[in-house]
Amino acid sequence: MSSAQRAESPLRINVLGSVECWDGDERVHLGGLIQERVLAALVLEAGRVLSVSQLVDAVWEDVPPATAAHQVRKAVARLRQIIPGGGGLIITQASGYRVSADAAQLDVKQFSALLDQARAELADRRAGEAVEHLEGALALWRGTVLSGDGGEPIRAAGTALLERRAAAIEQLIDLRLARGETAELVGELRAYVAAYPLQERLRGQLMLALFRSGRQADALEEFERVRALLSEDLGIDPGSDLTRLHERILRNDPALARPVPEAGPRPVAEVPAGPPAAAHALPHDLPDFVGRERELDHLRSYLETASSQGPRIVAIDGMGGVGKTSFAVRAAYSVSGRYPDGQLYLDLHGFTPAGQPMTAPAAAEALLRMLGTPVDHLPDGASVRLNLWRATIAEKSVVLLLDNVSDVAQVLPLLPPNSECLVLITSRTRLVDLDGVLWISLGTMTDEDSAAMASAVLTSQRTAVEPEALAELIELCGHLPLAIRIALSRLANRPRWSIGYLVDRMSDESRRLDELRSGERGVELTLKISYEGLKAKDREAFRLLGLHPGRDIDVHSAAALLGTSPEEAEATLEVLLDAHMLQQYEFGYYRFHDLVRSFVHRLLRVAGQSAGGDISPALGRLLDYLVCASDQVCDLLFAGRLSVPAGGIGRQAVPPELDEPEQARKWLERERTTLLAAAVLAHEQGLDRHVTLLARNVVFQLDAAGLYSEFAEASQLAVASSRRLGEPELLRLSLSNLAVANWKLGRFDAGIAASSEALKIADDLGDRRGFAKDTGMLGLFKGTTGQFDEALGLLRESIRLKRELGAARTEAESLVNLSSLYEQWGRYPEAVEAAGQALALDLELDIREHQIVARADLALAYLGVHADEEADEQLARDRELVEDFGAAGEVAMVFALSALTNQRLGRHEEAARYAEIVREHRREHWNPTRQVVIDNILGKLYRAQGNDSDAALLHEAARTVAASIGYRVEEARALLGLGAAESALGRTEEGQRHQRRAEEIFTELGVPPDARS
Repeated sequence: MSSAQRAESPLRINVLGSVECWDGDERVHLGGLIQERVLAALVLEAGRVLSVSQLVDAVWEDVPPATAAHQVRKAVARLRQIIPGGGGLIITQASGYRVSADAAQLDVKQFSALLDQARAELADRRAGEAVEHLEGALALWRGTVLSGDGGEPIRAAGTALLERRAAAIEQLIDLRLARGETAELVGELRAYVAAYPLQERLRGQLMLALFRSGRQADALEEFERVRALLSEDLGIDPGSDLTRLHERILRNDPALARPVPEAGPRPVAEVPAGPPAAAHALPHDLPDFVGRERELDHLRSYLETASSQGPRIVAIDGMGGVGKTSFAVRAAYSVSGRYPDGQLYLDLHGFTPAGQPMTAPAAAEALLRMLGTPVDHLPDGASVRLNLWRATIAEKSVVLLLDNVSDVAQVLPLLPPNSECLVLITSRTRLVDLDGVLWISLGTMTDEDSAAMASAVLTSQRTAVEPEALAELIELCGHLPLAIRIALSRLANRPRWSIGYLVDRMSDESRRLDELRSGERGVELTLKISYEGLKAKDREAFRLLGLHPGRDIDVHSAAALLGTSPEEAEATLEVLLDAHMLQQYEFGYYRFHDLVRSFVHRLLRVAGQSAGGDISPALGRLLDYLVCASDQVCDLLFAGRLSVPAGGIGRQAVPPELDEPEQARKWLERERTTLLAAAVLAHEQGLDRHVTLLARNVVFQLDAAGLYSEFAEASQLAVASSRRLGEPELLRLSLSNLAVANWKLGRFDAGIAASSEALKIADDLGDRRGFAKDTGMLGLFKGTTGQFDEALGLLRESIRLKRELGAARTEAESLVNLSSLYEQWGRYPEAVEAAGQALALDLELDIREHQIVARADLALAYLGVHADEEADEQLARDRELVEDFGAAGEVAMVFALSALTNQRLGRHEEAARYAEIVREHRREHWNPTRQVVIDNILGKLYRAQGNDSDAALLHEAARTVAASIGYRVEEARALLGLGAAESALGRTEEGQRHQRRAEEIFTELGVPPDARS
């Protein structure tokens, strides 16, 4: 993009807040989190080249995935496509990328340019122009860079920009104070101080503005606040400048008086208000209030842009205990300087224990009295009093905070008719019938804000001693401000308690709500008030939904629990969502807050309806639905799978409409934890057929996700339930699945036992399909434990039967296992043939996750016959597939083989890069058999590179695991590699001992000498 083209370009990219890209008035959707962070990193360093590794660090907050570099390059390519002129905007240079754009196109560059202009104007004594440019620079901010997200480089850049913003704010306030502004600055300064609580210069400016507004006591109180904060957080006293200012305010120094403003109209805030005096009725602002900066910024922005017609109304809703009142009070104080006639506060008692909501006429009377109307001047009659209130407030400019509202009827008659007032309304339910409103729904607190509250209440010294326990405490409190505050207050009043001790007390869910009670405050009481505010039918629905064993509840499972249609269930869910008894983080799914779940479980225990008591019809309907829905999904995804008798289960259920395989795959992935939890619950209740059917369906997803322990748990439940049912067909199926789980976990003896029993049952039943499956599984175990001859016969028989039955999918699986057997045996040409046949079937069936395994086995066999180029070709395709379809162990296997192949082809840099990807990969998700093979491959690679120390470590790790699970050929390969590495390191005797043991094992297995390396 040339400079002339850029000058005419309407393109604009904003990073001072969430990442935005605009093409004129049209928003360009960047298409995902990775692309947003890549673009933000490049824009923050506009003009500078960032390497791919630097962009990886910027994108991922934690450990990046194995494919991180590939994803970054993919994101850059996509950004170039979707951003107009993107090819000229993002330039490839050397080994990285840079953004080439004019300052006018980037808000961060415009911010810097405006600050530079303001600096130049101040040097020329043009204060008015400097104010304009500083205000323009600050107006560009919509929040923290990337809203606080991103890797360390982005966070560091964001912190630096925040420091520049703070300096600009201080400079702007100095200029505005110098030209005579006072009261109108107080609200803004309180907001700035909340954002930068340790900036002493801002505190001093606030103290001066308060003093010049006739609020000497408030100015002195502000000094005490900052002194306490600095002492608790940093262990220091305020600096000399702030201390001197405090002393001057204390003695009412006339030199601090407001400077004479320049000629011109007086600021609105300085016009005498006239009698009566401004009302100040807000509750005290919590000194340890933290967080909610995004919501406060949203409110202030609304005040700048709201219509001039009618009052400005902000409705704040959220679940009980989320801090609505504290937030509204903080918001009222932060903008109070805009409203010279004062601030009014009234609790309407919409949700109060054993109390009745205040009526609108009674509220009008209370508010009129706050404004100075004598009691004997109040007219009789509700409508007359409401009219007097509206007439009185119409002449005022106030902040009106109506707290704890039950419904719209309570507040509608109280709304001021003018646009000079701000109305803040808090309610536990969303007042959906209230029009012309800014809605602010408060959620729970972030980790950072929760920790900041803890430091404010307990002192940072105490929280720093137990950071892990503090994090766990916050999790147990569900990040709910009321719960956190109660827990912290208990700790503050019990200095001998450790945080970990309270965590231990709260770890029992049945008593957690009891621990979160302090005096008249308590989470359970707060939730009970909200619960009792529901209609009877909604309270019943709330309890029934508490029977759901999963974390998230969709419309169809809710319909099953409630015994209604999905449409009726959705309406009920939305009522509970509006009442904040449910939460929603994803469209179509609803969730209990953790403490609300504890509350509903307590209700169920009291009512005798919990999962631990008698089974309710609702629970039976839910389990029926989950069986029916998961059957439908698995039938779509795994065509030709074995049909088993459902025994009438699920006949009345209404499953979701899932017509496409991708929809079904996402559903199964989304619901796997619910299905597993439902199987556990059904087993506890003795619903054995439900157990076997649910377990049969969920194991597909547990296997794909690498959750092998959960896979084994589900299979063991199914085996136990099948035995109780006394149905050999279900027992054979369950044993077969348990054998697979044991294979994944490296439990070969248990796997042989399970597959042998399953095979006998299949033979007794004359079940050819089951016989084919279990024969192949037993052959896999036999081959891995070194019984090659027996394994070969079993696998060949399995393949023959599957071919006769037309079971191409499972035939391909057995062909891969046959290839693996030949590879271990050193019969590489036969391994190539078997893997090639498996791949051909997987390609025909378009089973991409199976293609990955078949290609990897084919590549390994090619390496055995020294066909390195052919191996490289297969692995190149696999590296494309694993990004979207590969399980963790398969991803690592592909990159380990890629490293070894590239080393053999002389591409040493590529080999090192792929090896590094494997080393950074998440080993905890590899199954033991994959771990052993990968470690031996990397050990061989490092030996070829002359890195015998690391090779020895890897081979030793492989030997240990292989010996513990009985993987004999890989144990021999590990010993052989370890012996070579030890000998190269000068430990010849030890090396020879390992090599002799390796040769013994190879000989026992029948592996030919030329295939042992």
